[in-house]
Amino acid sequence: MTIRRVHHLNFLVRDLDAAVTRYARALGLQAEHRDELPGRGVRTARFRVGETWIVLVQPTADGEPMRHLETHGEGFFLVSYEVDDLEAAAAQARAAGLSTTSPAPRTGLDGWRVIDLDADGMDGVVVQLLQDPGRGTEP
Repeated sequence: MTIRRVHHLNFLVRDLDAAVTRYARALGLQAEHRDELPGRGVRTARFRVGETWIVLVQPTADGEPMRHLETHGEGFFLVSYEVDDLEAAAAQARAAGLSTTSPAPRTGLDGWRVIDLDADGMDGVVVQLLQDPGRGTEP
């Protein structure tokens, strides 16, 4: 598996608008995109930092993000590593003894194809493998 870069870091927040204001004021960042993923039950705002996205995630419905927020509170949620071939990377992770939270990739923001590794195999950290179909146009 070849990891190209840290593609994005997700942080869970209870109030997306307030968090966007905090990040803009504290870090001098401007949200470049706001999105909703009804299938995941979240609203998001993205900030670009070099070649990496910082994604603020407000859960709006039951699901893993909401459960994580209720259990752990606001803060760091996951790291997403970009790979060239998602299926091959997931197969390599499984061959190394890691499990994935689903057998097949799902579609995230901007058509990102993602698959999550089970946090139990990654020292409690939610790790996501990602293939970015827009790699040529995004940093």
